[in-house]
Amino acid sequence: MLGMLVRPNKVTKMRKGIGKFVNHPTRTGKKLYDKFYIYVPTQVAKDGTFPFKDGDEVEVEIKDETLIIKKAKS
Repeated sequence: MLGMLVRPNKVTKMRKGIGKFVNHPTRTGKKLYDKFYIYVPTQVAKDGTFPFKDGDEVEVEIKDETLIIKKAKS
């Protein structure tokens, strides 16, 4: 959600957790479009080493059976 503030917690180290992959279909006009989201556990997103902040653009890549998400180059 853009505009939401996530404050890193430098005390707690939570680098691994269970998130969720979810489809939220959205209707635009008469068409239904898929919108996919990956939810990151709050404890992981608030870890002081979490590499993203709200609104960052990310590059998504599939490599073998692994999904790689990294900051997009400007």
